[in-house]
Amino acid sequence: MKRLLLLLSLAALFLNACGTTTIVQDPAIPAPVAEASPLPTDMPPTEVIPPSGEARILTVMTHDSFSATEGVIREFEQANNVKITFLKSGDAGAALNKAILSKDAPLADVFYGVDNTFLSRALDAGIFDAYASPMAKNISDEFKLDLKNRALPVDYGDVCINYSKAFFAKNGLTVPASLDDLLKPEYNGMLVVENPATSSPGMAFLLATIQRYGDPGYLDFWRALRANGVVVVDGWETAYYTNFSASSGAGPQPMVVSYASSPAAEVVFSSTPLDDSPTGSINTPGTCFRQVEFVGILAGTKNRDLAEKFIDFMLDTPFQEGMPLSMFVYPVNGQAVMPDVFSRFAQPADQPAINPFNLDTSRDTWIDAWTQAVLR
Repeated sequence: MKRLLLLLSLAALFLNACGTTTIVQDPAIPAPVAEASPLPTDMPPTEVIPPSGEARILTVMTHDSFSATEGVIREFEQANNVKITFLKSGDAGAALNKAILSKDAPLADVFYGVDNTFLSRALDAGIFDAYASPMAKNISDEFKLDLKNRALPVDYGDVCINYSKAFFAKNGLTVPASLDDLLKPEYNGMLVVENPATSSPGMAFLLATIQRYGDPGYLDFWRALRANGVVVVDGWETAYYTNFSASSGAGPQPMVVSYASSPAAEVVFSSTPLDDSPTGSINTPGTCFRQVEFVGILAGTKNRDLAEKFIDFMLDTPFQEGMPLSMFVYPVNGQAVMPDVFSRFAQPADQPAINPFNLDTSRDTWIDAWTQAVLR
């Protein structure tokens, strides 16, 4: 599910062909925000009621990777006499910062896209109002990380190591089955990772190693990985499209930190029909981190009733079943039917790390220590 896983994600680079409703480019936060008075605690927000028959406006703030098929969104709009405006606001971290900075004069009614690595920051900032959606009954408890229902899980994605099937077959190599295997000399120089200071999947993979080896044991793993020729780049796009041999065909590394859904995306977006994906994911226990993306009602909304309906809509099966091929993430609704290409080529990780630990207080410490161990 960065969302993230995502997202996290391969989907954002491929989905410009997917239609969505009106998209408003991220505006600068208005200057008066800092001076705006918060709503009185004893008075609920005033509901905006347009003239009879006129569609109401519901604004949904998202990260830039959000995408949904136009038909599904239009059904919701027609059923509720509403026009949805999606306010794309940067990556997950940037979007959350905007939501926090504008919480006294919210820019939207609903916020989607905060993941489990940023969740505690959102909750501590008090940007969400609680809502116990009836659709949550179809969601596994493992995804419900906020028991007060301020942020409800929508989707997830697993950050894992992807590998080139052709490279390993051609060279007679066994695919690594664990993080420990990556330290073996036969895999020297074969892995490219993203810097956790600048990349969401890079941070997720760092968390997977902290979950596996503990603190400070994860630093010993990374020092050994550095000695075995690991390559570090700033972001996922460079790692996947420049360094990874299976994507460009010319990259020097046959393994890359990406997503468990990437092999399915390779099939979907191939210029020629494929019977098999050219890539696979190492998704054995202890090798992946699960990013979960959440949605919540922004405190101060004047469209509380519509915001509740939209969250129910996002958690219901029609929207959930569209997410795999619109954002290449997995639905959290257990009743959602997965597309065949996901069932065949995008297997979720086995026992991934999911708890973000005390991430807000430790993030900078872990990144600084990683930087000293790997880059200095």
